[in-house]
Amino acid sequence: MSAPRRDRPMFGIGLKVSSVLIFLVMASLLKGAEGVPPGELVFFRSFFALVPILGFMALRGDFPSGMRTAHPVAHLRRGLIGGFAMGCNFFALTQLPLPEAVTITYGAPLLIVVLSAVVLKEVVRVYRWTAVLIGLVGVGIIVTPRLTLFTGGGDLSGASLGAVAALCGVVFMSMASLAIRDLTRTERSATIAFYFMTTATLLSLLTLPFGWVMPSPTALAMLIGAGVFGGIAQILMTESFRHADMSLIAPFEYTSLIFSVMIGYWIFGDLVSWQTLVGGVIVVASGVFIIVRERKLGIEQARIRDQASRLG
Repeated sequence: MSAPRRDRPMFGIGLKVSSVLIFLVMASLLKGAEGVPPGELVFFRSFFALVPILGFMALRGDFPSGMRTAHPVAHLRRGLIGGFAMGCNFFALTQLPLPEAVTITYGAPLLIVVLSAVVLKEVVRVYRWTAVLIGLVGVGIIVTPRLTLFTGGGDLSGASLGAVAALCGVVFMSMASLAIRDLTRTERSATIAFYFMTTATLLSLLTLPFGWVMPSPTALAMLIGAGVFGGIAQILMTESFRHADMSLIAPFEYTSLIFSVMIGYWIFGDLVSWQTLVGGVIVVASGVFIIVRERKLGIEQARIRDQASRLG
């Protein structure tokens, strides 16, 4: 792969926003294919995402060389964790309004900070801990009305189970991010995406005995389209980081809140609750603060290293 060029920030931002919108189109197609089990959704999302990913690898001259890896176990671990995250998120998508399902996933970057401190022993200072705690309060505001088992309803079904699945998806997404961080030190982005989609496809087949259905022609077209769109969005997201710094691009992930509200209302008639709006604003604000804080720390550390190299 050629060296990243981070001198085209507006182009990188455009790619990122495009990927966010296309991911939401993917989610809308999956949600629109009603009656299809989550495991089957994972299969279509993963298998047909391989089409644009392999096409992109061939276009860049990375096929079949991009399929070679010296770390198959690490790819398998990342694929299993990511596959479970996808299954949880897709189940939540079938049970919750689109904006709510999307907003809960904003808790993943907050949990990554916690896991980085606990697992990787990274130094996390009081500012980021405070932002994480406030952000998790925002997630709690979103999901608490759904958790009727803990609020006197005594029932854990439907939307309540969807909220629990979404929270589990956040945990798996955070774990997957740590696995990806390790893989990116030695592996190409296309290689990581290829093995993730392959592993998730095989993992989804284990759910066959639990009630896969034969989709209608319309639902089948939506499922295939979701996979292809998901692959395209993944490519655009990866490419966005080649043209601008991650700290600049990352906040634009939160544009999905605006898009999901619009798509959810226009297509599915989903009305956003005040809990989702308030909690979403809190989580987004916390996430943006962490990103800005990371950017400032990175600039400061780069300045210290530069001074040290000059003195040395």
